[in-house]
Amino acid sequence: MTTQTPREKSIAHPSTEQVELVIGGMTCASCANRIEKKLNKLDGVTATVNYATEKARVHFPENLTPDDLVAVVEQTGYTAALPQPPAEENAATEPADPTDALRTRLLVALVLTIPVIAMAMIPALQFTNWQWLSLTLAAPVVVWGALPFHRAALTNLRHATATMDTLVSLGTLAAFGWSLYALFWGTAGTPGMTHPFEFTIARMDGTGSIYLEAAAGVTTFILAGRYFEAKSKRRAGAALRALLELGAKEVSVLRPTGTDNWTEERIPVEQLATGDRFVVRPGEKIATDGVIVDGSSAVDVSMLTGESVPVEVGPQDSVAGATVNVGGRITVQATRVGSDTQLAQMARMVEDAQSGKAQAQRLADRISGVFVPIVIALAVATLGFWLGTGGSVAAAFTAAVAVLIIACPCALGLATPTALMVGTGRGAQLGILIKGPEVLENTRRVDTVVLDKTGTVTTGKMALLDVVAAAGEDTDEVLRLAGSLEDSSEHPIAKAIADGARQQIGALLPVEGFRNNAGLGVEGVVDGHAVLVGRTGLLAEYALNLDDDLRDAMHAAEAEGRTAVAIGWDGKARGVLVVADTVKPTSAEAVSRLRALGLTPIMLTGDNTTAAKAIARQVGIDEVIAEVLPQDKVAVIERLQGEGRTVAMVGDGVNDAAALARADLGLAIGTGTDIAIEAADLTLVRGDLTAAPDAIRLARRTLGTIKGNLFWAFGYNVAMIPLAMAGLLNPMLAGAAMAFSSVFVVSNSLRLRRFRPTH
Repeated sequence: MTTQTPREKSIAHPSTEQVELVIGGMTCASCANRIEKKLNKLDGVTATVNYATEKARVHFPENLTPDDLVAVVEQTGYTAALPQPPAEENAATEPADPTDALRTRLLVALVLTIPVIAMAMIPALQFTNWQWLSLTLAAPVVVWGALPFHRAALTNLRHATATMDTLVSLGTLAAFGWSLYALFWGTAGTPGMTHPFEFTIARMDGTGSIYLEAAAGVTTFILAGRYFEAKSKRRAGAALRALLELGAKEVSVLRPTGTDNWTEERIPVEQLATGDRFVVRPGEKIATDGVIVDGSSAVDVSMLTGESVPVEVGPQDSVAGATVNVGGRITVQATRVGSDTQLAQMARMVEDAQSGKAQAQRLADRISGVFVPIVIALAVATLGFWLGTGGSVAAAFTAAVAVLIIACPCALGLATPTALMVGTGRGAQLGILIKGPEVLENTRRVDTVVLDKTGTVTTGKMALLDVVAAAGEDTDEVLRLAGSLEDSSEHPIAKAIADGARQQIGALLPVEGFRNNAGLGVEGVVDGHAVLVGRTGLLAEYALNLDDDLRDAMHAAEAEGRTAVAIGWDGKARGVLVVADTVKPTSAEAVSRLRALGLTPIMLTGDNTTAAKAIARQVGIDEVIAEVLPQDKVAVIERLQGEGRTVAMVGDGVNDAAALARADLGLAIGTGTDIAIEAADLTLVRGDLTAAPDAIRLARRTLGTIKGNLFWAFGYNVAMIPLAMAGLLNPMLAGAAMAFSSVFVVSNSLRLRRFRPTH
């Protein structure tokens, strides 16, 4: 019998339906894999389970129903449900944080565990009957605090599998159970019992020793790790929420009231239908995808293309929802609404891109997949050996429990969280945010870094770069009149000229009779002069023609990918002003540092090829891929990955979100949009590209520390397991070894605080 891969099944049995299920009960990436494999065993079904978003996207044939799929997931030991339609929410009501319950469980466990560990490890605190107080404090931690692990272990048992939850549950229950036995039926409950530090190994029956500090401590440490993991997962899901919130909330729709008469009605954007006409005023977001039927304007489409210069639009031009009207009043007829818009499609792209990452299991889960079954088998073998060789039941059980206790991952519970907390804390001081341990695995293998242009390599804002005056004209006068006139306009190019004039000249002059010629430029009277600023076509309408020098200056600027506008007054063209998106001062140095890390830089942008290559030359990038849409960016990342490269992506805009999620390592510029930051693995808070090589170095160092911690955490356990099997493990020596392994792991993690950025 041969097993079809999901892709082969999808070809043999084309899916006719698709559904998205909300999955509950997953505790690690292996849970997602288990559900996915179970669903894919159904004939004609292709499923992808996303652990980060806790959702399953399933393609299934007509002979199955969503209820059948839910039943399969429930048979696997998890919950599944169809997503509920969004309810009308009170804007003043904040959604509940699903990590609140886990945080409460962690805090309660922490408060109860600290005195238990202190009493067990400090003989001076072991007053008469201290062991009974320790039992009172530890019982809620082991029973209630570790309840999620016990439930997961029970689910694993029903399906004949084992994960880290299994080992945590077995270890804590074994330690707690034997402590109860020692207290009630052994000698540990007698008044005056103490735990002295004796570093000797002796054969013993263990009825005078308790392990409450191990049971409570392991529970609390693992709870802490799970809490930080849950917070990371919540941030990952916020990416889609941030993207969908970019759209307009209300729209001014036009309703016919008679022949050629229309009235405006303000409605929620959800009520907008295909074919409706709506009004968009300057500064407002366009409610949905559509076609302009009246008016002309400039539209900021940077969220879609990354292009910093607004696009001039007029009647019959298409516009996209959530882009911003920065020019005049326009009327748009809706062509696509709801889930068909470009914004909704981008949200789906981000979720699809994230689902590929959700399959990567965390390092501890991968190791425990082998370690857990071996430890359980060794404990059972130890029990059988002692009973088979005539040893007492107490001695046999003590040895078996000792195996579980010494193998219980106390230091392992600290290995990842402590390194991550110290590494991320140090990163935050340096303006670098790392989301979680799973994002670090590819940092060592990254060999290609793809850089977005606008807002990443460049500032993302237009700035005045040059003023070219005609022969016989004063440059300051050209700039003063141009800046004064443009100061009355809201266009980004106009603002760049006005700001540049204000910085170089000082106070600007008043304007009379200002008029905006949509798509061409502006005109008005400044200091008694009738001034025109804009395209050459506007000046030509008034018979103001550029001389050869000005025309050459304009062509030279455009050849460099810059934007040039002309100025004229009193019947003559007087100069050319050049504006462009400027390169960040540190970008060239950052590219050099990335090369020093062995990375090949590539510029990927929605901007035009000429402008992109000009910027690339300034910062030292040889390969440029320009004029690409968001879906093209994802395709480029996939093509590079298909060539065998491990790709890091650095971006800042909504148009970069899907590519950031698809890349092996996504780095978002913190001065960019929320959706880009949420979709990325690393965030560079200060908006400086030199933080990118520092972020990769820190991520690699943190990953190395985690791997070292895991090695030593298992090393201590493995070294002590033979002693436990031989019945030679002194309880206090075991406790000391576990404490020392934890101290070593924490100390090793603290070394990350000495990480320094490259100067």
